[in-house]
Formats: sequence, C-alpha cells, structure tokens
Amino acid sequence: MAGGDAAAADAPAADAAAADIDAAGTSADAAAADGEGKAAMAAGAATEAGEEPVQQDPAPDEPDDEPADAPADPAAEDGGIDPGDHEAIVRVLQADPTTPYHSVSTFEELGLAPRLLKGVYHAKFNKPSKIQASSLPMVLGVSAAGEQGAEPPRNLVGQAHNGSGKTACFVLGMLSRVDDQDPTTQALCVVPTRELARQIADVIQMLGKYTDTKVHLAVKQNEPDRRGARRSAARTGPVTDHIIVGTPGKVLDLIKTRALTTSSVRIFVLDEADQMVDTQGMGDQTLRIKRSLPREVQTLLFSATYREEVRVLALKIAPDANQIFVDREDLSLTRVAQFYLVCASSSARFDVLSEIYELLTLSQSVIFVNSRRGAGALATKLREAGHTVSLLYGGDMSPQERDRVLDEFRSGTTRVLVTTNVLSRGVDVAGVTVVINYDMPLEGVTRRADPETYIHRVGRTGRFGRKGIAINLVHDGASQAVLHEIEKAYQHKMVQVADAEELEEKIKNM
Repeated sequence: MAGGDAAAADAPAADAAAADIDAAGTSADAAAADGEGKAAMAAGAATEAGEEPVQQDPAPDEPDDEPADAPADPAAEDGGIDPGDHEAIVRVLQADPTTPYHSVSTFEELGLAPRLLKGVYHAKFNKPSKIQASSLPMVLGVSAAGEQGAEPPRNLVGQAHNGSGKTACFVLGMLSRVDDQDPTTQALCVVPTRELARQIADVIQMLGKYTDTKVHLAVKQNEPDRRGARRSAARTGPVTDHIIVGTPGKVLDLIKTRALTTSSVRIFVLDEADQMVDTQGMGDQTLRIKRSLPREVQTLLFSATYREEVRVLALKIAPDANQIFVDREDLSLTRVAQFYLVCASSSARFDVLSEIYELLTLSQSVIFVNSRRGAGALATKLREAGHTVSLLYGGDMSPQERDRVLDEFRSGTTRVLVTTNVLSRGVDVAGVTVVINYDMPLEGVTRRADPETYIHRVGRTGRFGRKGIAINLVHDGASQAVLHEIEKAYQHKMVQVADAEELEEKIKNM
C-alpha cells in the first residue's frame, strides 16, 4: 500500500424505531450515547486552543499537504478495542424501520473478501466490537445470509468515543467499497487534525495489508515542501490513489485545483465531527467537499458527542441515515485513578510538577496545557530544570516537526510530552500511563469547565485494559471550581493528595 494525500466526510440523520442490540464484541472505549433516541448529528470540534491562555489553541487547517509514513501503533491488543465492550449497549435507529436488521458475531459473517479478512486477523481483530457488529452489516449492505451488497449501502451516523472500534468500522467500509484494480479515487475520509489523519492512514494500511489499495495522505506542509509537491504534481499528474485521508482544507484544495477527481468516489467518511463543528471553517469546508461528490455517495459520520450543532451538520451531509449510539458508562474514568493537588499559586504548580517527576517512576506521560504559549513556556522551564521533554502543538509548528515529535513519542524515544488539546482527541499512544492536567480544561469562550475535553484528555491513558493515572493541578478558587464541575458532570470524585509524596504512596498501593 502507498502513502498519500486527502480526505472528506459525511453525516446522516434519520427518524426511526430504536432497537437495543447486544452483539458480541471484544472491547470498546468511552463511547457514550447522547440522549434518548435522538436522531441526528453534526460535525465539528476545535483542534487546539487559541493563543491566549483562556482559549483552546485553534489549529488552522491550511490547504497544504505532505505525505507522511508513520508507523502504525500496534500496541492495541484485540485490535485496540477496550475490554469493557461487553458492557456496552448499542442503540440502532433505522432510517427505514421496515428494513430487516441484524448484527453479526464474527467477521466471517460480513462476507469480506478473503484478502481483507486476512488483514483483519493480521491486525489481531478476533471478534467484532459492539459497534462493529451492529454497524458493519448496514455499512456493507450485508444480508442476514451473510451476502455482502445484498442490501443497498446506507448513510450512517455513529456516536462513539475512541476505543469503541469505530475506526475499523469506517476503514473496513472504505476498503470493502474500493476496487483496487480501478486506478481512481473511490473513498474520502476527512478528519480535523494532521495527527489523526496519519493514524487512520496507518490503520488502512494495516487492515488492507494484503490488498493492492493505495492511500494518499492530505495534510498541510511547510512552504518549501508545498513548492516541491506542486512541481512533483506537475510531473506525475493528478492524485489517483484509491483512498484519500486528510484534513478538510487540504482535501478541498486538491478538489479546487483539479488535482483530485471525485466523480468515482463511492464512500465519504467524516470522523470526530464534533471537533470539526467547533473549528472555524471546517464545517463549511466539509459541506463544500460533500457537494463535489456524486449524489449517490455513501456517507459515514462519527462523533464523540451528539450536540445540536453536530445534528445539524449530519442532516446536511448524511440525510436519511441509519444511526448508532454506543451507551456505556464512562469506563475510562473508572479505569483511571484520578488525583488532584491544591498548589499554593499558579507558579507553585511547576514546583509540584518537578517533585512528581523526581519521586515517581513513570513510563510515558502527557502534560496538557490550555494554550500554545503556555505549553512552550512549560516545556522550556522543564528542560531548564533538567527534564527531557517533547513539545507538540498546532498553529505555527511545522508539519514535519509535529510528525517527528509524535513519532518519537510513539516509539518511546521520548517519555514526557507537553501538549495542547491537539493530542486530546483520537490519537492513541499505548505506553502512556499518566496524564497531567497542568491547566484544567476550559471551554474557549465561556471559560467554564469543559468535561468533554477532560474525558478525552484522561482517555489518553487507561487504554487497552491497562490502568492509568490522571493528576490534576489546581491553584485557586476558579481552577478548583472547574475541577468540582467536572466531578459533578461525571458523578465521580477525585482523590485529593497533599503533596507528591502522598501521591507516590497512593500510587504504590493501587
């Protein structure tokens, strides 16, 4: 399989009867349903917070691109599905309630091509997760007899968090719809960040290992690489890889410059739709991409939340869609031991952080800060204090530098990563055992507590059935109020510790 350039996505919405499904599965992550039988969804959510400390860095999605070969993160046991999947309840809302519905308990029942099935087992996917068992028959048009294509493919809106197995749902959907002997682009996948695009491209290459499917990664580049890419495009012609994965701005740029022809696209995927809705311009770019596709294109939209803004986008992008909701307790919170320390002042947080790293023997850890400026300042102070840390943010950080930092962290070359919310969504690093909220997460405009971002940050640890640790540093009435709001939102009390020594003792006794 080859590396490449672009992606786009869709969303559906529908009115219908709900069916509670208890399909077999190996595991799934924090996928929470958003209400009782709500029927729609829209896409969006901010990638990073703004430059000011009270905002969340916006990572502009410029029409630049650069192929990147990132190693897949194979640490996922059982295909990276969280163990807890058996506790999930899947609710299905069919656009047409009279259509026969069924789920599957094995991948063989999906009628996958032998080469694709071989890739599934190579990736250690033993049994479908709940969302895979329930959604893949609808995505692939599989009949109850296991005949793929017997039913027309339908649009799908899915609400599920990371670890539920949703990525494999739409990746298998794309790989199944692609004719790898036809040298045209047949699938588009649009996501909000460069890091997530690279990760999905890796999953496509992993599951499609035994096919001839070619993947093009469409993400931004710096100016010298852009000029080189244009010269290369002039020599090699348009992009014709079977699957394009990328950010909305870059994908739209490929379409506008006629480097990408969309007339043969059969399936359009939009992942992390809620993050796109919250990022200025991404929702509109996604709609423009959708309008360039054939009318009969199948659209799959996935989102962690099902807010009104997501619902509106879903109605526009994926009309008459089947809908799937994965109802689960916030298992990521129950698997992660959560502590907080009250620091004497904002500056005293750094002293506490230094003590934590001096006393605790940690595997890999991620420190979240609310702004690029704050992340850079903290990384500098930690380095000056003798700590080896990496720094990752969006904005003016070059694409190559972002790739290098994340690849080094994934491989374990670096063990401490200071970052903004660019890493809170979708990106999985198996070795992370500790998440530290140096800044408690705030909504960008209201400056109120942001429980949704908190669960995504904490979800970077405690994955794949392992236990994790979350450490929250608060220093005044406002930050403590944010912490208590998050406790209230999830009805989950965090443990207060007086200092790093007590924290060490608590962790030893876990």
